[in-house]
Amino acid sequence: MIRTLLTLAVGIGAGASGVTLALRHDEAEAVKVLSARDIKEKLDGKDAKATVVEVALEPGQAGTPHRHPGPVFGYVLEGEYELGVDDQPTKVFKAGETFYEPTGCLHRVSKNPAAKGKTRVIAVVLHPRDAKMLAIPEPKKE
Repeated sequence: MIRTLLTLAVGIGAGASGVTLALRHDEAEAVKVLSARDIKEKLDGKDAKATVVEVALEPGQAGTPHRHPGPVFGYVLEGEYELGVDDQPTKVFKAGETFYEPTGCLHRVSKNPAAKGKTRVIAVVLHPRDAKMLAIPEPKKE
C-alpha cells in the first residue's frame, strides 16, 4: 500500500505546474502542493485531477473543519496525525500509516496531538478539474 501511494505521488509529480487551488486549511497548517496532474478517469462524471500536497503541523496545531471535493488518500510521513471525519470517533495515525476520507465528508479534526515534534502528511486528493478549492471551509454554526 505504501509503495503504491508513493509510486502514485512520484508519477503525478511530473505534472506539478500551475496549480492555483486554495489549499490552506488554516494558518496553523503549512500546505504545500507537490504535484497536480489531470487524470484520464472521471470523478462523478466530470474530468478529474489528482493533486498531491504535503501538510505540516507544529505540536498542538490544528486546522479548521472543512470538506474536500473528492476522495483523499493520506500517508503520515512524520509524527502523529489526529483525524476526525463526520461523526466517527477521532483516530490518531502514526508515521507510516495511511488513511482515507470519502468525498464531501466533514473533516472536523485535523491535528498534531503531540506536545513535541512536527507532523507531516502527504495527501493525494482526487477532485474535479474545475474545483476552485481543495479544502472547502465548513461554515461556522451560530
